[in-house]
Amino acid sequence: MKKIGDIATIGFALFAMFFGAGNLLLPPFIGVNVGSHIWITILAFGLTGILLPFLGILSVTQSGETFNDLGNRVNKNLATVLGAVIMICIGPLIALPRTAATTFEVGILPSFPNSNPLWTSLVFFIVVWLFAIVPSKVVDLVGNILTPFLLVILTLLIVAGIAHPTAMPDASALSTAESFALGFTEGYQTLDVLASVIFAGIIIAATKAKGYHSIREKNKVVIASGALAAVCLLFIYGGLIYLGATAGIANTSIKRSELLIHISNSILGKYGTLAIALSIALACLTTAIALAAAVGTFFSALTNGKLSYKLLVTLTCLVSAVLSITGVDNIIQFAYPPLAFVYPIVITLVLYVVFLGRLVSSKSPYIAALISSTIIAVCNVLNILGLLAPHQLAVLNKIPFFSYELGWVVPSFIAFCLVWGIECLRGNTTQS
Repeated sequence: MKKIGDIATIGFALFAMFFGAGNLLLPPFIGVNVGSHIWITILAFGLTGILLPFLGILSVTQSGETFNDLGNRVNKNLATVLGAVIMICIGPLIALPRTAATTFEVGILPSFPNSNPLWTSLVFFIVVWLFAIVPSKVVDLVGNILTPFLLVILTLLIVAGIAHPTAMPDASALSTAESFALGFTEGYQTLDVLASVIFAGIIIAATKAKGYHSIREKNKVVIASGALAAVCLLFIYGGLIYLGATAGIANTSIKRSELLIHISNSILGKYGTLAIALSIALACLTTAIALAAAVGTFFSALTNGKLSYKLLVTLTCLVSAVLSITGVDNIIQFAYPPLAFVYPIVITLVLYVVFLGRLVSSKSPYIAALISSTIIAVCNVLNILGLLAPHQLAVLNKIPFFSYELGWVVPSFIAFCLVWGIECLRGNTTQS
């Protein structure tokens, strides 16, 4: 019974970590674009939004107790460089500005249509700064109340939407493969794979605190807890994709925040929309406080205290406030190239450590796989930015899945196997 209780506690903690309020804006928008290709898209989004974050935590668990242990499986400098890139992404570059922009567009704008995002952002980040500078239990209390409340409201929204859909899904202009690719790459915007390898230490510490110290015990608890969190996330994400597909919206360029408000208004009415707006706004605030504190702690430790925690939190809030004014859709659009670069690298590291970590102890195959993923990721970013000539793009499109922005998959696997095979042959030759 104790283990079941521990699994439930850690499982819901995992859910709370991965379930960011900003993520609510992504699935309905995907649903509008994929139309009748609902199930294949739910599968694709689930891979990058649910399964891979869980594997991210598992990869750290199998390597040690922190992201540094995972990075050291490949190179001692990898954890520092990649960790810094990840913290910038989940901090002032993308996730933090998005919390403020989401608060304004979903929590403030529907009730106060003439409000200015500048003042909302200013007030938002002043509050974030005050709580991050002086940690308070109020944040934990509000977060512990808000997460269940938001989950209950969303469950009502999804169940009511499934029982009484506004419209039937239309045929999509996208093919099945294109819908899968959209769901997979839009999952990057959750930032959960990046967050998982950084915040894995929290889950591992919680597991150890409950008496599970061996790798086998930790893995058992993490896997069971991850399965519980995955079921909850799959229900929420899948339900929201379905609501988007059945929203009766023909304009696929609709703003993500407007779409969520339209869906909640259609299903729950204005009071339901107000409840969602309030809970999302407050949830965004608590998430932002946690992220600002995490960024300050990480870079202060990285610089051995040369840059103080308070200075780093202040700079993080200032940069985030400026970027948040541009709006949710602009932040998501701006975020896509950097995420298209860093995500394949992190996914490659996670997948190969989880599935081949016990079989292959040498660092060279992992380095080869990461280099291959990095090269393809750079090429993909150049393509996204429109910097490739037609003949260059024609060559790159010969790489399997490159046109679906998954071109790193096959080259990384070939590079891993090739270097591993060479090392095995050298070992056999030496033994002979």
